[in-house]
Formats: sequence, structure tokens, C-alpha cells
Amino acid sequence: MDTPASRACGIHAARLNLADYASNFSDAHPPLTRPQALIEAERCYYCHDAPCATACPTGIDIPSFIHRIAQDNNRGAARAILEANPLGGMCARVCPTEVLCEQACVRNTNEDKPVEIGSLQRYATDAFFEKPGAPLFQRAAAAGKRVAVVGAGPAGLACAHGLAVRGHDVVLFEARPKLGGLNEYGLASYKTTNNFAQKEVEWLLSIGGIEVRTGQQLGRDITLDSLLGAYDAVFLGLGLQGVNALGVAEPTATGLRNAVDFIAELRQSTDLSTLPVGRRVVVIGGGMTAVDAAVQSRKLGAEEVTIVYRRGAEAMSASAVEQQWAQTNGVTIRHWAAPKEVLSENGAVKGVRFAATALSGGKLVETGETFTLDADMVLKAIGQTFVAEPVGKSIALEGGRIATDAEGQTSLARVWAGGDCRVGGRDLTVEAVEHGKVAAVSIHAALMA
Repeated sequence: MDTPASRACGIHAARLNLADYASNFSDAHPPLTRPQALIEAERCYYCHDAPCATACPTGIDIPSFIHRIAQDNNRGAARAILEANPLGGMCARVCPTEVLCEQACVRNTNEDKPVEIGSLQRYATDAFFEKPGAPLFQRAAAAGKRVAVVGAGPAGLACAHGLAVRGHDVVLFEARPKLGGLNEYGLASYKTTNNFAQKEVEWLLSIGGIEVRTGQQLGRDITLDSLLGAYDAVFLGLGLQGVNALGVAEPTATGLRNAVDFIAELRQSTDLSTLPVGRRVVVIGGGMTAVDAAVQSRKLGAEEVTIVYRRGAEAMSASAVEQQWAQTNGVTIRHWAAPKEVLSENGAVKGVRFAATALSGGKLVETGETFTLDADMVLKAIGQTFVAEPVGKSIALEGGRIATDAEGQTSLARVWAGGDCRVGGRDLTVEAVEHGKVAAVSIHAALMA
């Protein structure tokens, strides 16, 4: 927020003119035109047992949908996508296709340039959402069962949709005012423009049979025991609500905040010119959240933005494409440095002192060298954690997250889980969708046995 305290320490709103804001936060990767999509679709070999489809966590039949685009059958292409991934429109925008399906494309072997699968997926789904026409899917006959889905992120939405299609009545509980989870609150604004996240949610809910209850938080407004008493099954798509600490003293100072909160504020703003940003911004972390926070800081008008990561570029969870995107947008990335002290003065951030790091015997160690980066805004993007207290002690955890079998069933009868709160995942939107999808099939089988 823009306050007297923030302005006093160099954090200001309205650093740019309105035209700059509109340009900076427009669609980062404009969609393919029809001629571009047809040309790109013709590059596909339409492989049998295609490795790209195997590499897709949701198992989309990629050659099939691309072939339909080549035939100018966009509705058929969208059906092939959305049957496998009901959030296929958003995944086309944010999925790291360069390390999943496109990396597996056989064109890499012959030409060093894969088919642009993500762009084609967006082309097909955008065409469908622009003119949806008749519903793609119809609900099965009423199954007579009620299922509670807690958390309306990608996993919860996919599970709710899968259950509703099979005839179950679903009540979807969400703590925040809007559905979508990270798709709504956790992605850079330039990745999902024109309120696309909510358009996709509206389509998903149009299947019917899903009652939405927002402002309902597990552990505060509802309990797992109460849900088990009122519903035949429960799916937990709780996400990661905690934020990791820096591991050093964090002063109560203006300008020090969590990157996820910064991104959420951006996504919900209707006037970006009112959002304050520092002149010098330091982002600590190495994932997609760090990149999104850093690039958006630049796009809000910050003069200097630096991402600092404790290891090398190859260890960053942000893909090489994301790292290049940050650098292309004027963000400096400094590797091999760990925070030692957040510097503040008169209640405002002044910088961060870092220790240089290196690998020694396979372990990360400090070299003894230090340096300081001046900053009036420091954004923490060093990962999030699962907050287990709301689920109680009746569900087994592993590595701090919910333990499940391959179908998402937890140690507690009639309770399934998926998405980032479930152990063993890669924290990808597309993987969360698959968790929800698989759990819906498992829940249906259990309830109809």
C-alpha cells in the first residue's frame, strides 16, 4: 500500500504514465493468429505413441488436438484438450512446456525447434472460450452422493469438475473471495490478461452440480470432522499457505514483504498506477515467484531490480526460459549468495547484506566474503510451506505435506488430497489438475462400489 511511511523510504506509486502501465502489463506472449496456428500445426508429425503426450502430466492427446487445428476444427481441438485438462486454457499460458511436452517433441532431434505446443493449445482453447456454443460436456445421471472439495485452486477445481461430470453433487469451499487459487492470485498479471482465470472458472462451473461457498477456511469456518459428518467424501486442495523465513532476523520495516502477497495485490488491482514499488528492489529466491515479482517490479517502474539466489543458475527452479525472460526485462540475477542481514533504518528497509556461497564437498558453504545491495524494497520468494494445523493430526504427513497413495487417498478414510499440499509433486499447475482429475475418478469408484 502507498503510505507516508512507504513514500518516506523511496517506495512510490505512479512512477510511470498510464500508457506505460497498459503497455507493460499487456499480454506478454500474444496468441497465434489463424495463419500462424495453421502453419505451426502443419509442423507436427502426428506421432503414434507421441512422446509429447506422455510428457504431459494430464495426458492430453497432443497430436490429435493439433491435427484438428490443422483441419480448422478448433472446437474439436478444444474438446480434446479440455477432456484431459479442464484448466487447459490457463495451463497453455503458464505451463513450462519447454521442459515438458515441447522438450519431448521429436522435432527437437531433427530441427532443434519443437512444435509450439503451448501456443497451439492456447489458440484452440481461446477460440472455444470466445464462442463456446453448445456445452462440451453433460453431467451423468444423479449419483446421490455429496462431496466436499476444500480449496478452489487447480486441484480442487479439477476434482470438482470431474465429480460433477459423473453426477455427484459437489460443495466447493474456498477461503478467498474468488476461485482459482494461484491461477487467480499467484501469477504475473501479464501472463493472464483480460480476467481469463475467472472466465475459465465460469466455464468449468457451467457443468452444474457445483455449489460454491467462498470465505470458508478450514480450521476457522469449517472442520474436517464436520465435513466428514455431512458429506460422503472430502477432497483437500489446500495449497501452501505458509511462507518460508529467510533464516536471518527480519526487522519490522516498511519495504520487507512476501513476494506472493505482492503478486496477489498486483493481480487484484484495477489501477496499477496506484501500486507502490521501490526504486531499488531486491528479490530473494530462485523460482517462478521470484521471477514474477522481479519482472513486475520493473514493469511498475523500479529502476534497479536484482534477484539473488544462493546457488547457480542450473539449480534455480525457475526454468531457463523464465530466467531469460527476467533478464530481457532488465532484471539482474546474482547467483551464489545467501542473505545474512536485512538492513533497516528508521523503520524502513535500506538493503540486504549477503554472504558469498560455494559448493564444497557437495555442500553449500559460505566463502567468508560478503557484499551489500542497497534496496528500499525486499521481496521474499524462498518458497512456501503447507500449514498442517487445520487438517488436525488424523492425516499422515510426509516431508511436511499430506501423504497419499497414487490416487490421492490419504491415511484417513473418505479423504483425498491433491495439488501443492500433497507430497511428491513439482508444484506445477498442470500437475495439480492431474491430481484433482485422478482423485475424482478414485472418489467416484469408492462411492459407487
